[in-house]
Amino acid sequence: MSFLISRSRAARQGFGKPVPRKEDARLVAGRGRYSDDFSLPGQAQAQLVRSPHAHARVLRIDVTAALAVSGVIAVLTGKDAETDGLGPIPHKPVPTNPNEFPLGGREGSSIFIAPHPVLATDAARFVGEPVAMVIAETAAAAADGAERVVVDYEPLPSVTATRDAAETTAPVLWKEAGSNVCVDSVAGDARAAEAAFARAAHVVRLDTWVPRITGVPMEPRAALGVYDEATGRYTLFAGSGGVVRHKNDLAEILGVPDTAVRVVAQDVGGNFGTRNSFYPEFALVAWAARRLGRPVKWTCTRREAFRRHIRAAQQGTGAVHQCLSRAGGRRARARGAQQYVATRSLSERGPAPGHVRHGATYRPGRSPSRFRPRGVATTQPRAARRDAVHQSLRHRL
Repeated sequence: MSFLISRSRAARQGFGKPVPRKEDARLVAGRGRYSDDFSLPGQAQAQLVRSPHAHARVLRIDVTAALAVSGVIAVLTGKDAETDGLGPIPHKPVPTNPNEFPLGGREGSSIFIAPHPVLATDAARFVGEPVAMVIAETAAAAADGAERVVVDYEPLPSVTATRDAAETTAPVLWKEAGSNVCVDSVAGDARAAEAAFARAAHVVRLDTWVPRITGVPMEPRAALGVYDEATGRYTLFAGSGGVVRHKNDLAEILGVPDTAVRVVAQDVGGNFGTRNSFYPEFALVAWAARRLGRPVKWTCTRREAFRRHIRAAQQGTGAVHQCLSRAGGRRARARGAQQYVATRSLSERGPAPGHVRHGATYRPGRSPSRFRPRGVATTQPRAARRDAVHQSLRHRL
């Protein structure tokens, strides 16, 4: 008896046969439950005030007019978050998988990971960075209040193109780092690769550009935070690519054990990589729920989603590829070597997992090769359309 026949007894459709979907009826009938479908009695609505500048110093935030709007309950700023002891969003860019290529800083130094507060305090480093949160009885009142928050900015030099940000003359986003280059690692045998190229018969170079992109799921992000004073436990309702990471990150930000945090995600209306990371709004609604003693909900607008999805702030790769072959005698004897320099734009806070990967390009042992991944911090431009990122491709034939 063949394997397929025996298998079809346990699975009547067998391999290669279509499997009827059972989950669609509930969704097409409107019985799905996405992030914005979660609501609780007595919940307040939140709206964020975001920086219009790619890079600016925050001089003053005046919330007087916002608090005078009918229905506005509170306006919270980064200073309030600091006073309450909220920690930064944790970023852990170093791969834990031993098979991953190890990343490092320049000349063997450690990777620079910038602090990521849930609300900016001293400076805004990308367009759309939240600087204040308005909480009101209704979403409309919260939006009206957000329009009346007055923020005094001092615009600072910015750089949005990855290649320009890597230059030594570029405006530095984080002075603590000394430059915008957060990741600069080298793998392979540079000397052997250079020697192989020195013997090459021909060199062809191709420059290409890959624009930065963002995922656009049908469902914008939303979050509902709840705090139970009796037990000291937080609950966050938010669609995501993995609730365990969100639970651990939220507990670290709030400064509580992970057993005091519960994250609930049911149906998710698309991901495309945008829901895998932890966003400031997730911590903000949980924190606000504790301060106000009532649930707090935030729903992302389409414009916010397009400007603030993590992928929109990170995507882009620049590369230099080199390959060679050399003829010998009557028949061509191919020999190969490659050099690959990947310069990739990172998020506004430095590297995160997956930003700089060797992928299929670096294959040690096949030929002399050298691989150099670099991660560069850039500011977020005003337009949602992303800068192109440099790629160079060399082939020696």
